[in-house]
Amino acid sequence: MKPLTRGDLMSLEDYSEQRRSFRSSVLEHERNRRVQVGPNATLVFQDRLTIRYQIQEVLNTKNIYDTSEIEQILDTYNPLIPDGRNWKASLMVDFPDVEERQIGLIRLSGIEDRVWIGAGDNDRTWAIADEYLGRSNEESTSAVHNLRFELDESFVDAIKSGSDISVGIRHDFYNYSITPISDNLRCSILEDLD
Repeated sequence: MKPLTRGDLMSLEDYSEQRRSFRSSVLEHERNRRVQVGPNATLVFQDRLTIRYQIQEVLNTKNIYDTSEIEQILDTYNPLIPDGRNWKASLMVDFPDVEERQIGLIRLSGIEDRVWIGAGDNDRTWAIADEYLGRSNEESTSAVHNLRFELDESFVDAIKSGSDISVGIRHDFYNYSITPISDNLRCSILEDLD
């Protein structure tokens, strides 16, 4: 997928007028790119549209007009768009209760390095986490992580020929997997590949 440029973005005025309908269409699109892995973790596979929405929201929230600041934001977010040979995802770790969340994020330290995706008989492909932003320390993990799954040719061939795709997390305190992922998710993320 091509990186986003300033020309792909709406002005703040246009975005203000279209925000509600644009948000609604992006959330509908994102619904087909989301998978719950166990009770406390969700993966959202990002693409050009979901990242465009995030950028528009940042520009709108921070009221950014300056072209150099817009370019900086584009430079920050463009690496989160898949490039045709990988999948990019956000891992969200969520607990309903604040105290439970604090304990859970400590207990699940390092979870971002234990996320995998599989296809057919291929070895699991492990996520590369938070390349651009460190979000954890030795004591606790963050509630949100950016992941990249680099896909080799045999993996891509397997999924394009119909092999089931599975996703999971293998952590000492959190071990869940989904096999196979939904057809909607499968169709959606296959579009991210060359």
